[in-house]
Amino acid sequence: MKSRRIELLAPARTADIGIEAITHGADAVYIGGPAFGARVAASNSLDDIARLVDYAHIFNARVFVALNTLLYNDELRRAERLITQLYNVGVDALIVQDMGVLRLDIPPIALHASTQCDNRTPEKVRFLYEAGFTRAVLARELSGESIRAIAEASPIELEVFVHGALCVSYSGQCYLSEAVAGRSANRGECAQYCRLPYTLLDADGRPLIKDKHLLSLKDMNRSDRLEQLLDVGVTSLKIEGRLKDMAYVKNVVAYYRRCLDAIYARRPEYRPVSSGRCEYLFTPDLYKSFNRGFTRYFFDGKPDKDMGSPHTPKSQGEPVGRVVERRGTAYRIEGAPLNNGDGLCFLRDTGVFEGFRANRVEGNLVFPAEQLRLPIGTTLYRNYDHRFEQQLSRKSAERRIPVDMLFYETTSGCALKMTDDEGNMMVVSLLLEKETARVPQADNLRRQLSRLGDTCFEIRKVEVAVTRDLFVPSSQIASLRRDGVERLMMVRRLAYRPVRRRPEGEGSYPVASLTYLGNVANDKARVFYRAHGVQSIDEAYECGPVENVPLMFTRFCIRRQWGKCPRYGSPRNGEKSWKEPLYLQYRETRLRLEFDCRRCEMRVYAESSRKK
Repeated sequence: MKSRRIELLAPARTADIGIEAITHGADAVYIGGPAFGARVAASNSLDDIARLVDYAHIFNARVFVALNTLLYNDELRRAERLITQLYNVGVDALIVQDMGVLRLDIPPIALHASTQCDNRTPEKVRFLYEAGFTRAVLARELSGESIRAIAEASPIELEVFVHGALCVSYSGQCYLSEAVAGRSANRGECAQYCRLPYTLLDADGRPLIKDKHLLSLKDMNRSDRLEQLLDVGVTSLKIEGRLKDMAYVKNVVAYYRRCLDAIYARRPEYRPVSSGRCEYLFTPDLYKSFNRGFTRYFFDGKPDKDMGSPHTPKSQGEPVGRVVERRGTAYRIEGAPLNNGDGLCFLRDTGVFEGFRANRVEGNLVFPAEQLRLPIGTTLYRNYDHRFEQQLSRKSAERRIPVDMLFYETTSGCALKMTDDEGNMMVVSLLLEKETARVPQADNLRRQLSRLGDTCFEIRKVEVAVTRDLFVPSSQIASLRRDGVERLMMVRRLAYRPVRRRPEGEGSYPVASLTYLGNVANDKARVFYRAHGVQSIDEAYECGPVENVPLMFTRFCIRRQWGKCPRYGSPRNGEKSWKEPLYLQYRETRLRLEFDCRRCEMRVYAESSRKK
């Protein structure tokens, strides 16, 4: 049976985090380069990216660089030079949004179409394949059946998000931050207006819901849908988080690696892209890393219940217990064991989410670091597990490539053959004056050859094939072993084969005209679209104010979240429907909501022109 290679793709804010992601089981990592990444706070030097590439390729893991902002005309030459530099240090692919990149003079580096390209339909994804893209990163909002339809329409690799923060808007189709603050999400400068507290107003200006994070979503978690994702045709399973810290990446990658390994053990038609076996020095747990609560979003074909996170945009963590008694300044907690230094949080009856640090823990008594009143019966969450974080601050995993060794006698001495689990092989020999040992040597030879220490290899089998007890000094055995390891590493590097860019075809773009939603910000992109049949091309929103247009398109619906959806449920407790249009108010910012029930979509407009 021919197996299909599957990739677990991890985020890397820095090269060091990328290296740990691979050590903990990632098959690939994506990282920001020196410029033009959609996270301006996550840039990295070429030297650091080269260091990450060198480590990744040892395990046949890959490194992708996010160059996924819109480009202006005066940036094209700089982007062109940067892409060549990234290719020269061995980067495997670029994640891009701007189609102008395809008209630059660049080397044959593979291109992935960012989710900011708004990849939602079979027609759009088929076009990307015909245009020369190796992979399309699909919109987070798609159901499993929608993904299957896209997979059946095109042989392009499909990448989907499986874990992490959710943008409330379709990626690449949000202009709220640019309109209100002059900071474009398509330029890597999102001000996250979706995470702010808003008051919901009805058409008469009456407040319906006060000071809630009404556009903030829970985090995605599809760890229980991985097998279904593989079965509908997904190649790459992506973890969000290029701004996340080291501990987060270690924990989440290890958790998903274990889930996938369990699938591979049952389903031989799937296997990982990269090499090596991981061992963990901790127990991965998704609830112990930053999370706002979890949702599968729309994967199952209908809206997941309560996908919003209205009380706080911060980490909720894991439920750990309930307050059952107050003793002076301490509280007795019924639930999971707690540690000194844990971060705990709770929701007050007023709807305010608060947190505190456990200064001291004695059994089930918690002494808060500050004075506060916790009502009896309050549910506590832990969003910082001090002991768990300490575990992850140290060495927490090892990744090793299994090798077989054969030690044998030659006419002029002896030799060592090393073969890894992918069939890469090398032989090193040793000139030796042959001398018969006084005691049997086989066990000593196996023991000395097995000492691989901190290398990337681990012994699967050592065979000693000699006809007599040949005496070999321990220092020479060690030298033979070191030479063997170095040469096998070199063989693996030489055997590595990157994917190259596919040639661009002549396919037609699915539509003949592009509005501001096409995100066309430079002349090269215009040339690309015209070559593929687009006749009318408007400028990107960032190139000048576009009045009275939606600033956000989202499948998340405030009416549905609060029980007012005419399609998915009647108003709660016999309440009347809200008088529309509805508005969101945050300080001077006022947004108008529009609902398209046929598309199951909410749109957000600004009531005032953009601020400079």
